[in-house]
Amino acid sequence: MALFNRKKATGVQEPMDLDAVMKKFDRESNTRVWEGAPKIVVTCVLAVFSLFCLYVTLFASWLEEYRLTSFVAFIVLLGYLIYPAKKGQQKVNYMPWYDVLLMLCGTGAFLYYTANALTIIQQGSNFAWYQIVIGILGIISLIEVCRRSVGLPIVIVALCFIVYALTAGLSNPTLWGKLNYTVHYLFYGKEGILSTPINVCSKFIVVFIIFGAFLERTGIADFFIKISNSVVGGFSGGPAKVAVVASAMEGMVSGSSVANTVGSGSVTIPLMKKTGYKPEFAAAAEASASTGGQIMPPIMGAAAFLMADYVGVPYSNIVVRAILPAILYFAGVFISVHLEAKKEGLRGLTKEELPRLLPLLKQTYLLLPLIILIYLVGTSQRSIQYAAAIAIVVAIVVSLFNKENRITPGKIWESLAAGAQGMITVAAACGVAGIIAGTITMTGLANVMINGIVTLAGDQVIIALFLTMLCCIVLGMGVPTTANYCIMAATCAPILVRMGVPQIAAHFFVFYFGIVADLTPPVALAAYAGAAIAQGNPMKTAVTATKLAIGAFIVPYVFALNPAMLLVDTTASEVVLIVITSLIGIFAVSASLEGYLLHRMPWYQRIFSLVGGLLLIYPGLITDTVGIGLVAIMVILQLISKRNAIVQKQNIA
Repeated sequence: MALFNRKKATGVQEPMDLDAVMKKFDRESNTRVWEGAPKIVVTCVLAVFSLFCLYVTLFASWLEEYRLTSFVAFIVLLGYLIYPAKKGQQKVNYMPWYDVLLMLCGTGAFLYYTANALTIIQQGSNFAWYQIVIGILGIISLIEVCRRSVGLPIVIVALCFIVYALTAGLSNPTLWGKLNYTVHYLFYGKEGILSTPINVCSKFIVVFIIFGAFLERTGIADFFIKISNSVVGGFSGGPAKVAVVASAMEGMVSGSSVANTVGSGSVTIPLMKKTGYKPEFAAAAEASASTGGQIMPPIMGAAAFLMADYVGVPYSNIVVRAILPAILYFAGVFISVHLEAKKEGLRGLTKEELPRLLPLLKQTYLLLPLIILIYLVGTSQRSIQYAAAIAIVVAIVVSLFNKENRITPGKIWESLAAGAQGMITVAAACGVAGIIAGTITMTGLANVMINGIVTLAGDQVIIALFLTMLCCIVLGMGVPTTANYCIMAATCAPILVRMGVPQIAAHFFVFYFGIVADLTPPVALAAYAGAAIAQGNPMKTAVTATKLAIGAFIVPYVFALNPAMLLVDTTASEVVLIVITSLIGIFAVSASLEGYLLHRMPWYQRIFSLVGGLLLIYPGLITDTVGIGLVAIMVILQLISKRNAIVQKQNIA
């Protein structure tokens, strides 16, 4: 990106050092600087890794130990090639000796497992001292790759659990015995690094990351912003609505709240400020919409595939159940930015600033890869991997009709390399998430945590939900979407299942609250990235973003207490009623938080609106009836207030 001057559909130019913003708030963007021949070599290694992943995923039928250990070996190798030990200015074509040593030791450790997989499987738990050392080197090297590419929070959590295992968590009498068992369990077993997260990552997620790299080069992100501008940009507060709509569409294929915020925010945030939004509100609107992209079907930051595996249901089942909560979330953000615009008297973009719709409609062919992907996966005509592979081919074909973004053979190689680089962060995080989950299982800590919260909550499910929410927000701070969900599924979801919450609802609940950690102070990375672009106050931005994303804090409680919102044990007519009442409810809640509907609200109207809205969001005849009554009273009071204000104005005139 470098210091660049984006000129998009709006025709507005805004110089923005996006690299600096990304490097500050997104660990994944802090990479080594390779130029000349070394750059060619590193690019080739990255592209070959993508081809390797595609081959293994689509065609090979390797023993699982071969497939997973070779995959992680590649991740460790590339992790040290791409990511330096610390942030800051990097020397060109420079890699210190200790990085080379760590890279060789870590890669060698996993390749040792690959080469001796059959022997290791057959030898049971009897490991020689040198095998324990190899396992330790493998674990340390992977954790260090995760620290460099993801950040410290997830690493600190993993290290705390490992220390617990080596001190009080295991019953082995000696430290060597505990170390032996821990390495056997986490490195050589199927409950640690090589567990579900890395398995799903190597089987499904990698193909979608490569697909995302190809899709990005078709210019679809630009198209999303232009079409959103054309459709809603002219309305009151149009640029903020553009941010919501564009981020919802981009979020379907994006796996990073921060990258989403910086990518579309570099265009939408300056426009919002230009039309009158305060910097903090502009940044918060973009951050909340971009974070919401992680819960947007069909990809959901790639967590949808993990959830399908954990819950044991088809992927299409997860996607269908995610639709209504996602709609409510984005409806809440959209309504909030609309009411803020009305309250402050903000305009939309002028006709001259808006892109023409007709030429954009001719570019709708760019959506074809997504449409085909959703169709193939939804109808189960192809496996998830093959559907994504076909979508990659379609993305290349549709790009041929776009002169500005045509995917040439050179860009194919570039896309493969970009896809591989995108895998490093996700795979490293999944590997460390496997370490966390494995340690919890190995020590029996899962039962301790579950019993502790169940005892504290008693028979009150709402207390268990609240305590679980706090755990999810703390554990999810600064953690990428996929790893975030892995940690929540291992630590928090079983608590709710024990309390009687349906399994699918429990997993959606912990997923949502893990995601909103990107908006919730003190580690609200997406909000802080937006604030950097808007040049606003980071903490005010995070607080405003939390308010805008109120749907993400309310809706999970609703479907945990009544899973009808997730289309569980319900009928078509009930679904229609839930959609209507929930949308009215989220409108009322948003109006209460904004303090405005038709006119500024006094405190008692805000209470009527909030309580009525919450009752409408919760499915049930009694709650809907009372909720409609309270909202109706609030609307009548608003009409009276507005009429009185008009009469007073006329009398003064």
